[in-house]
Amino acid sequence: MVALIQRVRYASVEVDGAATGSIENGLVIFLGVHRADSKREAEWIARKTSNLRIFDDQDGKMNLSINDVRGEALVVSQFTLYADVRRGNRPSFEPAAVPEKAEPLYELFVELLDGYLETSVQCGVFGASMAVKLLNNGPVTLWVERMNETGEAKSV
Repeated sequence: MVALIQRVRYASVEVDGAATGSIENGLVIFLGVHRADSKREAEWIARKTSNLRIFDDQDGKMNLSINDVRGEALVVSQFTLYADVRRGNRPSFEPAAVPEKAEPLYELFVELLDGYLETSVQCGVFGASMAVKLLNNGPVTLWVERMNETGEAKSV
């Protein structure tokens, strides 16, 4: 499982022109589910995301977590994070989990993250074509990945 995390001043997501989520000051988390992922990866990434100290303290150092700054989170499913572009020009999405497997793990991640955070978690719509708007703050963008028990790695 992989989370591409961006620290933002604000962000929103729309499906068919209707807003499904919006936040101020917090994190946008683009979440990709690998075909070999399980509950274990979702739990690890949710906990790690909630504890990352990537917000500035009074001295301007990244030393505070999302809870420390009472930040918000917006989670967007993004299977394209597992695109394999090594051959040809058309990405292969074979490493990504099929929707029947990915959606429950995505929903579990959101539920777990919501439990770790002091504010609510906003979401996109799993599997939908979404318009995501955000203003990156920093910019701060992190790639957080958890391999499954077999150590199967992501595609590059």
